[in-house]
Amino acid sequence: MTTERPNVIEVKNLVKKFGNFVANDHLTFEVKQGEIFGFLGANGAGKTTAIKILCGLQSPTSGEIKVAGYDVYHQTNLIKRNIGYMSQKFSLYEDLTVSQNFEFYGGIYGLSRKQIKERTKYFLEKLELTGAANKILKEIPLGWKQKLAFSVAILHHPKIVFLDEPTGGVDPVTRRQFWEMIYEAANEGITVFVTTHYMDEAEYCERVSIMVDGRIEALDTPAMLKQKYGANSMNEVFIRLARAQSAEQ
Repeated sequence: MTTERPNVIEVKNLVKKFGNFVANDHLTFEVKQGEIFGFLGANGAGKTTAIKILCGLQSPTSGEIKVAGYDVYHQTNLIKRNIGYMSQKFSLYEDLTVSQNFEFYGGIYGLSRKQIKERTKYFLEKLELTGAANKILKEIPLGWKQKLAFSVAILHHPKIVFLDEPTGGVDPVTRRQFWEMIYEAANEGITVFVTTHYMDEAEYCERVSIMVDGRIEALDTPAMLKQKYGANSMNEVFIRLARAQSAEQ
Protein backbone atom coordinates (compact mmCIF):
# COMPACT_ATOMS: atom_id res chain seq x y z
CA MET A 1 0.00 0.00 0.00
CA THR A 2 1.50 3.34 -1.08
CA THR A 3 1.38 6.31 1.26
CA GLU A 4 -0.28 9.44 -0.12
CA ARG A 5 2.29 12.19 -0.46
CA PRO A 6 1.42 15.43 1.34
CA ASN A 7 0.79 18.67 -0.57
CA VAL A 8 3.63 21.19 -0.39
CA ILE A 9 1.89 23.79 -2.56
CA GLU A 10 -1.84 24.53 -2.22
CA VAL A 11 -3.42 27.20 -4.39
CA LYS A 12 -7.13 28.10 -4.34
CA ASN A 13 -8.57 30.82 -6.56
CA LEU A 14 -5.33 32.77 -6.95
CA VAL A 15 -6.04 36.11 -8.62
CA LYS A 16 -3.38 38.68 -9.47
CA LYS A 17 -4.36 41.97 -11.10
CA PHE A 18 -2.22 44.85 -12.33
CA GLY A 19 -4.77 47.65 -12.62
CA ASN A 20 -7.46 46.28 -14.96
CA PHE A 21 -5.18 43.56 -16.34
CA VAL A 22 -5.72 40.07 -14.87
CA ALA A 23 -2.40 38.20 -14.94
CA ASN A 24 -3.64 35.20 -12.94
CA ASP A 25 -7.34 34.38 -13.20
CA HIS A 26 -8.57 32.11 -10.35
CA LEU A 27 -5.78 29.52 -10.45
CA THR A 28 -6.45 26.39 -8.37
CA PHE A 29 -4.02 23.49 -8.07
CA GLU A 30 -1.85 21.57 -5.62
CA VAL A 31 1.61 20.03 -5.87
CA LYS A 32 2.80 17.04 -3.86
CA GLN A 33 6.05 16.38 -2.05
CA GLY A 34 8.72 15.05 -4.41
CA GLU A 35 6.58 15.71 -7.48
CA ILE A 36 8.00 17.08 -10.73
CA PHE A 37 5.30 19.55 -11.71
CA GLY A 38 5.40 21.27 -15.11
CA PHE A 39 3.96 24.77 -15.31
CA LEU A 40 3.58 25.57 -19.00
CA GLY A 41 2.21 28.35 -21.14
CA ALA A 42 3.15 30.79 -23.87
CA ASN A 43 4.95 34.05 -23.07
CA GLY A 44 2.52 36.37 -21.29
CA ALA A 45 0.30 33.52 -20.06
CA GLY A 46 0.96 34.46 -16.41
CA LYS A 47 3.50 31.79 -15.40
CA THR A 48 6.23 34.07 -14.07
CA THR A 49 3.75 36.16 -12.09
CA ALA A 50 2.39 33.03 -10.40
CA ILE A 51 5.90 31.80 -9.59
CA LYS A 52 6.83 35.15 -8.02
CA ILE A 53 3.76 34.89 -5.80
CA LEU A 54 4.58 31.30 -4.80
CA CYS A 55 8.15 32.36 -3.96
CA GLY A 56 6.90 35.18 -1.72
CA LEU A 57 8.23 37.88 -4.07
CA GLN A 58 4.82 39.35 -4.94
CA SER A 59 1.49 39.50 -3.13
CA PRO A 60 -1.64 38.03 -4.73
CA THR A 61 -4.71 40.20 -5.19
CA SER A 62 -6.83 37.44 -3.66
CA GLY A 63 -6.95 33.69 -3.08
CA GLU A 64 -5.67 31.14 -0.58
CA ILE A 65 -2.07 30.10 -1.16
CA LYS A 66 0.24 27.99 0.99
CA VAL A 67 3.80 27.05 0.08
CA ALA A 68 5.74 24.53 2.21
CA GLY A 69 2.93 24.89 4.74
CA TYR A 70 3.29 28.68 5.00
CA ASP A 71 0.86 31.42 4.05
CA VAL A 72 2.00 33.76 1.22
CA TYR A 73 0.36 36.80 2.84
CA HIS A 74 2.04 36.67 6.24
CA GLN A 75 4.91 34.15 6.18
CA THR A 76 6.98 35.05 3.11
CA ASN A 77 10.28 34.90 5.04
CA LEU A 78 9.55 31.32 6.11
CA ILE A 79 8.64 30.43 2.52
CA LYS A 80 11.93 31.84 1.24
CA ARG A 81 13.89 29.71 3.73
CA ASN A 82 12.20 26.53 2.51
CA ILE A 83 12.53 26.98 -1.24
CA GLY A 84 15.23 27.17 -3.88
CA TYR A 85 14.94 29.26 -7.04
CA MET A 86 16.72 29.24 -10.38
CA SER A 87 15.73 31.95 -12.85
CA GLN A 88 15.76 31.76 -16.64
CA LYS A 89 18.52 34.36 -16.64
CA PHE A 90 21.73 32.94 -15.19
CA SER A 91 21.61 33.54 -11.44
CA LEU A 92 25.15 32.99 -10.11
CA TYR A 93 27.92 35.59 -9.82
CA GLU A 94 30.20 35.55 -12.88
CA ASP A 95 33.13 37.28 -11.13
CA LEU A 96 33.28 34.85 -8.20
CA THR A 97 34.86 31.41 -8.33
CA VAL A 98 32.75 28.26 -8.34
CA SER A 99 33.52 27.66 -4.63
CA GLN A 100 32.83 31.29 -3.70
CA ASN A 101 29.37 31.05 -5.26
CA PHE A 102 28.60 28.03 -3.09
CA GLU A 103 29.94 29.86 -0.01
CA PHE A 104 27.95 33.01 -0.77
CA TYR A 105 24.61 31.28 -1.32
CA GLY A 106 25.21 28.82 1.51
CA GLY A 107 25.54 31.83 3.81
CA ILE A 108 22.31 33.34 2.49
CA TYR A 109 20.53 30.02 3.10
CA GLY A 110 21.80 30.01 6.70
CA LEU A 111 24.06 26.96 6.42
CA SER A 112 27.02 26.60 8.79
CA ARG A 113 30.58 26.75 7.44
CA LYS A 114 30.87 23.00 7.94
CA GLN A 115 27.61 22.35 6.04
CA ILE A 116 28.68 24.66 3.19
CA LYS A 117 32.05 22.86 2.91
CA GLU A 118 30.41 19.41 2.93
CA ARG A 119 27.67 20.30 0.45
CA THR A 120 30.10 22.10 -1.89
CA LYS A 121 32.40 19.05 -1.89
CA TYR A 122 29.42 16.76 -2.55
CA PHE A 123 28.12 18.74 -5.55
CA LEU A 124 31.53 19.40 -7.11
CA GLU A 125 32.35 15.68 -6.96
CA LYS A 126 28.93 14.81 -8.34
CA LEU A 127 29.36 17.24 -11.25
CA GLU A 128 33.00 16.16 -11.73
CA LEU A 129 34.04 19.79 -11.31
CA THR A 130 36.38 19.48 -8.31
CA GLY A 131 39.27 20.69 -10.49
CA ALA A 132 37.29 23.81 -11.42
CA ALA A 133 36.50 24.87 -7.82
CA ASN A 134 38.81 27.91 -8.02
CA LYS A 135 37.89 28.94 -11.56
CA ILE A 136 36.09 32.24 -12.11
CA LEU A 137 32.56 31.39 -13.17
CA LYS A 138 32.68 33.34 -16.44
CA GLU A 139 35.33 30.85 -17.62
CA ILE A 140 32.91 27.91 -17.25
CA PRO A 141 30.77 26.79 -20.26
CA LEU A 142 27.03 27.63 -20.11
CA GLY A 143 25.90 24.03 -19.70
CA TRP A 144 28.08 23.57 -16.61
CA LYS A 145 26.95 26.94 -15.27
CA GLN A 146 23.31 25.82 -15.46
CA LYS A 147 24.10 22.60 -13.59
CA LEU A 148 26.03 24.59 -10.99
CA ALA A 149 23.11 27.02 -10.61
CA PHE A 150 20.74 24.11 -9.99
CA SER A 151 23.14 22.62 -7.44
CA VAL A 152 23.35 25.96 -5.62
CA ALA A 153 19.52 26.26 -5.67
CA ILE A 154 19.22 22.94 -3.78
CA LEU A 155 22.34 23.45 -1.63
CA HIS A 156 20.22 23.78 1.53
CA HIS A 157 17.96 20.82 0.56
CA PRO A 158 14.79 22.95 0.26
CA LYS A 159 11.30 21.46 0.30
CA ILE A 160 10.63 22.96 -3.15
CA VAL A 161 12.83 24.22 -5.96
CA PHE A 162 11.38 26.59 -8.58
CA LEU A 163 13.03 26.37 -11.99
CA ASP A 164 12.06 29.09 -14.47
CA GLU A 165 13.06 27.81 -17.94
CA PRO A 166 16.30 26.31 -16.62
CA THR A 167 17.46 24.66 -19.85
CA GLY A 168 17.10 27.63 -22.20
CA GLY A 169 20.04 27.91 -24.59
CA VAL A 170 21.84 24.70 -23.61
CA ASP A 171 22.57 21.76 -25.92
CA PRO A 172 20.43 18.58 -25.97
CA VAL A 173 23.02 16.46 -24.10
CA THR A 174 23.24 19.02 -21.28
CA ARG A 175 19.43 19.23 -21.16
CA ARG A 176 19.24 15.46 -20.64
CA GLN A 177 21.90 15.61 -17.90
CA PHE A 178 20.04 18.49 -16.26
CA TRP A 179 16.85 16.44 -16.16
CA GLU A 180 18.73 13.55 -14.57
CA MET A 181 19.67 15.97 -11.78
CA ILE A 182 16.00 16.97 -11.47
CA TYR A 183 14.98 13.31 -11.10
CA GLU A 184 17.62 12.79 -8.42
CA ALA A 185 16.39 15.82 -6.47
CA ALA A 186 12.79 14.56 -6.67
CA ASN A 187 13.89 11.12 -5.47
CA GLU A 188 15.40 12.86 -2.42
CA GLY A 189 11.97 14.35 -1.66
CA ILE A 190 12.51 17.81 -3.15
CA THR A 191 9.47 19.04 -5.08
CA VAL A 192 10.44 20.43 -8.50
CA PHE A 193 8.22 23.16 -9.95
CA VAL A 194 9.46 23.80 -13.48
CA THR A 195 8.54 26.03 -16.41
CA THR A 196 9.88 25.24 -19.85
CA HIS A 197 9.43 26.23 -23.48
CA TYR A 198 10.49 22.77 -24.63
CA MET A 199 7.35 20.68 -24.96
CA ASP A 200 9.34 17.43 -25.02
CA GLU A 201 10.44 18.29 -21.46
CA ALA A 202 6.79 18.34 -20.40
CA GLU A 203 6.84 14.57 -20.98
CA TYR A 204 9.37 14.24 -18.15
CA CYS A 205 6.97 15.76 -15.58
CA GLU A 206 4.59 13.74 -13.40
CA ARG A 207 1.82 16.27 -13.99
CA VAL A 208 1.55 19.32 -16.19
CA SER A 209 -0.60 22.43 -16.06
CA ILE A 210 -1.00 24.54 -19.19
CA MET A 211 -1.87 28.22 -18.83
CA VAL A 212 -3.60 30.26 -21.53
CA ASP A 213 -4.29 33.97 -20.97
CA GLY A 214 -3.91 33.81 -17.21
CA ARG A 215 -6.04 30.69 -16.68
CA ILE A 216 -5.16 27.02 -16.24
CA GLU A 217 -6.78 25.38 -19.27
CA ALA A 218 -5.49 21.84 -18.64
CA LEU A 219 -3.93 19.96 -15.72
CA ASP A 220 -3.12 16.24 -15.66
CA THR A 221 -0.40 13.70 -16.39
CA PRO A 222 1.17 13.99 -19.85
CA ALA A 223 -0.34 10.61 -20.83
CA MET A 224 -3.86 11.66 -19.80
CA LEU A 225 -3.58 15.05 -21.54
CA LYS A 226 -2.47 13.40 -24.79
CA GLN A 227 -5.36 10.95 -24.52
CA LYS A 228 -7.89 13.70 -23.75
CA TYR A 229 -6.85 15.87 -26.70
CA GLY A 230 -6.18 13.00 -29.11
CA ALA A 231 -2.55 14.07 -29.45
CA ASN A 232 0.70 12.19 -30.00
CA SER A 233 2.85 14.66 -28.10
CA MET A 234 2.62 17.44 -25.53
CA ASN A 235 3.47 19.88 -28.31
CA GLU A 236 0.24 18.87 -30.08
CA VAL A 237 -1.72 19.29 -26.84
CA PHE A 238 -0.28 22.78 -26.41
CA ILE A 239 -1.07 23.78 -30.01
CA ARG A 240 -4.67 22.51 -29.76
CA LEU A 241 -5.29 24.46 -26.57
CA ALA A 242 -3.82 27.61 -28.09
CA ARG A 243 -5.90 27.22 -31.26
CA ALA A 244 -9.08 26.62 -29.24
CA GLN A 245 -8.39 29.83 -27.32
CA SER A 246 -7.78 31.78 -30.57
CA ALA A 247 -11.05 30.44 -32.01
CA GLU A 248 -12.96 31.65 -28.92
CA GLN A 249 -11.53 35.13 -29.36
